[in-house]
Amino acid sequence: MTYAITQTCCSDATCVSVCPVNCIHPTPGEPGFGRTEMLYIDPESCIDCGACADACPVDAVFPLDSLPAAQREYGPLNAAYFADHEPAPAPTGPNFHAWARPSFERSLPSDFGPLRVAVVGTGPAGMYAAEDLLLHTAAEVTLIDRLPVAGGLIRYGVAPDHLSTRKAGDTFARFHSHPRVRMHLGLEVGRDVTPAELAAHHDAVIYAVGAPAGRRLGIPGEDLPGSVGASTFVSWYNAHPDVAADAVVLSAERVVVAGNGNVALDVARILVSDPGALAAGDIAGHALHALRDGAVREVVVLGRRGPEDAAYTRSELLALKHLPGVELVVDDHDARVGAAIDAALPGERAALLAGVGRARVDWSRPPSEGRRIVFRFHSSPLAALGDRAVTGVRVTEAGSGAETREIAAGMLLSAVGQRGVAVAGLPFDEAAGTVPHVAGRVAGRPGTYVVGWIKRGPSGGIGANRTCAAETIGALLEDAVAGTPPEHGPKAFGRLARRRNREIVDACGLARIERAELALGHRDGRPRLKLATTSELVAAAKGRRRTAS
Repeated sequence: MTYAITQTCCSDATCVSVCPVNCIHPTPGEPGFGRTEMLYIDPESCIDCGACADACPVDAVFPLDSLPAAQREYGPLNAAYFADHEPAPAPTGPNFHAWARPSFERSLPSDFGPLRVAVVGTGPAGMYAAEDLLLHTAAEVTLIDRLPVAGGLIRYGVAPDHLSTRKAGDTFARFHSHPRVRMHLGLEVGRDVTPAELAAHHDAVIYAVGAPAGRRLGIPGEDLPGSVGASTFVSWYNAHPDVAADAVVLSAERVVVAGNGNVALDVARILVSDPGALAAGDIAGHALHALRDGAVREVVVLGRRGPEDAAYTRSELLALKHLPGVELVVDDHDARVGAAIDAALPGERAALLAGVGRARVDWSRPPSEGRRIVFRFHSSPLAALGDRAVTGVRVTEAGSGAETREIAAGMLLSAVGQRGVAVAGLPFDEAAGTVPHVAGRVAGRPGTYVVGWIKRGPSGGIGANRTCAAETIGALLEDAVAGTPPEHGPKAFGRLARRRNREIVDACGLARIERAELALGHRDGRPRLKLATTSELVAAAKGRRRTAS
C-alpha cells in the first residue's frame, strides 16, 4: 500500500533524502520546491518501504490504508499533483541520490581554526543555520534569544492543536546541548549587548529574528478595544511572555477575522474548537480557561478576493471541514462566489468548498445556535464600529466597494500578514520589512548575515528555512577565509553577557524549564503546561519555586 503526505508537512525534504525510488516531489532540485503547499508522494512509484514515514520530523506521512477519515482526501491530493507535474527522472549511478535534501560542501583550509558564530534567534531559521554549521563544520555556535526560552516560531507561532508540527522542535532541541554550543537565552541584542560587541566576540553574526510585527488594516476604529492583531492573539493562546493573560477578552458571540490565510484559519479554528479537545495540546492555561468561559459561537472570515484566490492552503481548509461540532458556511452575498466554486476543477482551492452550505446571512441578527465558521469572499473591512469598544465591522458588499454592509460583532481580528522590524545596528528596508542583503550578507556590514523572514520576508513554512539557511551559511563560509579573527577570546562573551544580565538562561536552565512544564502538564492531565511569564520561566530555569499562571 502506498504512502501519502498529509496536513502537517513541513517541506524540509527530510523524506526526500531517504526515499530510494525518487517518488517524493518536488525535490530540492526542482523548480516547485519551496513554493508548493506541501510535498507529494507519487502513488505509482511508491514501493511501500516506509522510510519517509520514519524520517518525517512532523509525523506527516502515513500509509493510505491507515489514514483516518479526516485525512483520506490526502490520497487523491497526493496523486493529483502528479497528474499535472512530470517529475524529473530518477538519477542513476554515482549520483543516485542527487535528488536528496540539500547537502552542501562545507570546507575550510586545513589550518583554519574553528569559526565562532553567533546566531540571534532560536526559531527554525536560526536553528537550521546552527544545524548546518554544527554538522558540516567545526564551528562553535553561540545561540542568543531575547526570550528566556528557545523555540521561536515553533513554540509561539504554531497552533497548539498542531502537535505533530511542533515535533519539528525536537529535531532542533538536540543541538541545544551540543558540546560546541553556548546558549544565552533572555539576552537582548541592542539592550544588554550592542551589535558591535557581539561582532567583536565572533567571526560572524547571523540574525534570525523573524517578522514579529503584525500588519495593520489602516481602517478607522482599528485601535478600539476588541480590535486585536492575529499575532497578538496567537501569542496569547501560545503563552508568549510579551502578551498578558488578560490581553484577550472573549465576551462576544461573533468575531470577524480580516484575512483568509493560514493564520486566519488557525485563529478561527481555535475560537470555535471544543476546549476539551484543545486541552489535549499545549494551549496556554489562561487561554483554555477563557475559551471555556467565553461566548464565541461564530467566526466570520473575510477574504477580499474570491474562493479561487484564497490565501489559505488546501490542507488548512481540509482541517476545518473535519472539525467536530462546527458548521462551515459560505456567505452567498455575491454571485461570483458560487460560480467560482461550481466551476472549480478537482484539487483547486475553490473546489474544496463544493460541499459546504451556502446562505445569505442576516448580519444584524445574533449568531444562530451551535458553532460555525462563515466564509465571506469578495469582502474587505472598511471600519471597526463602536464608541468605547468594537460593536461591529463595516465591510464591502458584493465586491463593488460602493455598497457596504455592517456585521454586528464584538471582536475584530486582523490577520493580514506579518512584517519585520528594524534590528539595532543594521540597515532596514521599511517598504519590504527586511534587512537588505545579498545571498544573506548584510549590505555594508562585513561578517553580518541574515536568515529566515527578516531576510526574505514572511513567506514559506518551517522547511523553507533549510535552503534559506544553507545559502546564508554558504556565503558566510566563503567570506570566512578572507575575514579577520574576532578581538576577544571564546569565553569573553559569556563573561560580558553575565555581567550585563544576571538572569540569562543556559542549556541546563532550558532543560529545567522543559521538566517543569512537563510536570505541570502531568499534574493537570495535559502533555505540557507552558509557563507564561518571563519571571516564571527564569524562576524555573534557576530552580526557584514558583507556580504557573
